[in-house]
Formats: sequence, structure tokens, C-alpha cells
Amino acid sequence: MAGRKQWEETPVIDGFVEVRLLSWRYFFNYVQKEMLEYQTYIWRGQRCDNWPLESTLDRLRKKARVKRTKTRNFIQQHLEQFQYAVRGRRGPNPPRLEAENDWWALGQHYGLATPLLDWTNSPFVAAYFAFIGMGEKQTKARAVYALHRPSVEKRVKKIHREAEEEREKEKEEIESGKKKVKNALYLHRLEMPIRPEVEFIKPFSDENQRLVNQGGLFSRFPTDIDVLSWVRTNFKDDGKGYTLIKIHIPTVDREVCLKSLNRMNINHLTLFPDLYGASKFCNLFGEIERY
Repeated sequence: MAGRKQWEETPVIDGFVEVRLLSWRYFFNYVQKEMLEYQTYIWRGQRCDNWPLESTLDRLRKKARVKRTKTRNFIQQHLEQFQYAVRGRRGPNPPRLEAENDWWALGQHYGLATPLLDWTNSPFVAAYFAFIGMGEKQTKARAVYALHRPSVEKRVKKIHREAEEEREKEKEEIESGKKKVKNALYLHRLEMPIRPEVEFIKPFSDENQRLVNQGGLFSRFPTDIDVLSWVRTNFKDDGKGYTLIKIHIPTVDREVCLKSLNRMNINHLTLFPDLYGASKFCNLFGEIERY
């Protein structure tokens, strides 16, 4: 006799597929059966399954109604303001931060709106973050995303190579006189290194112990586009590659999910090794019976 159906899966379209689990208890089965051999996926959990995969800085930019033409300046000013604001507040002899993304990673840890998105190497840690939050506007399902990092990095290299070729062609046209450019700033930008369209960041700084405990890392996608839209654009007509997987898990299973994860030692006490984590961990004993 056939076993009970555990999930429904849509066809792969533009590198994206959705999986709807009929119950939280099938999450382990799905990971074990479909994902166990794929260590190169990174994971992210979100409380509502209709939330886009976009950074807090993108949401702030939309709220502030910043025009696209002024986005670059908005981001730079936001970072500089943070760098000035934290002077003298990082304790004695803080590690020196050189790279821009290291500053963003520090800010992400302390609640700054940044262009980074949090990911983890553990599907179960991602599930914990999907289910731990509560809110008045809650969808019927939580979302856990799996992103195939090697596929994204391979595509980013191709985009980068094409951008460099286009830039060299443009330089040749300017040098030969085929193209006239009067703006010195434009010429200066042609000599600047091209930033990768997507970056994955794992800071070396030990200021963020939470990141270590969560098996965490960050992604930085282009501004003005969420991760799903980027995947669909850059993997258009790809009906085979599972570049981005979105797993829907019923919200009604929240308590049993958090109790199950706690038995696996995935909780605020282990993921947030500080007083905040200890307090949140203890609060759940009052919220969930036999937690």
C-alpha cells in the first residue's frame, strides 16, 4: 500500500521550485530524502511565506521612497553614518575593519538596516528562525529557502566576465574616437574594479559569536531586486536546475516544530550565546507546554 503523501512539489521554472509540506514532521524526511547529499545549499527561514527575499536596507529604501538614481548615494551615506556612530563604542582595541562588507556584517549583528541577507548551513537552524517569531499578520505557512550557492557563483562569474568584456569594448571605442565622453567621473568609473553582482560573505571578525553558533553567512544581491527575481532573471528557461527551493511548512505546527528542534539542541540558548539568548530560551518554557 502506498504511503501517505508528504509534500507537493511544483515543476522547476527558471531555476525555482516550491515544495508544500503537509506537516512539519515531514521536513526531516524531505531534507533526508531530497537534500542530504547536497551540502552546497545554504538555508534561510522567514516567518511569513509571502515575504520577499530582500534585505532590510531595501525595505528601508522603499519606505524612504529613495529614487533609483539616488540609491548609490543613499547606501553610501547610510554606511558612513554608521561608521561615525560606532566610534568609541566597540570596546577597547576592536579589530580593524577594512572591507565594506565587514562593516555591513557588524551592523547586521546589531540591527542596522544593511544590504545583506542572513543564511545558515543548517536547514534546521533555518526552520527555527522561520518558526520562532510571532506576529499579528501571519500567513498560513512559514517559509524555508534553500539556495544552491555554486550555481549562483558560476552564473555571477559569467556575468562578471561579460561586464569586463563590455567595458574593454567601450574603452576601445573611446580611445579610437568612436565614442565621445566629456564626463571625467564616467571615465574614472571605467577604471574602477567591477563589483561582483552577488557576493557571499563570511566575516573573519570574532565580534559576532552568534554567527559562528548559527553556522551563518551573508549574501549581498543587487539593490532593487529580490533574490527570487534575480534567480528567475538569470536562470530563465532553466527547467532542471534547483537553484532556489522554497519550502512551505504549516504555521499550525509551530509548537511541535520548536519542541522538536529544542530536543535537537537548536534553540535560543545555543544560537544566541549571550544573556539575550538565555532570556528568550527561558521565555519559551512559559509559552510552550513541555518545551
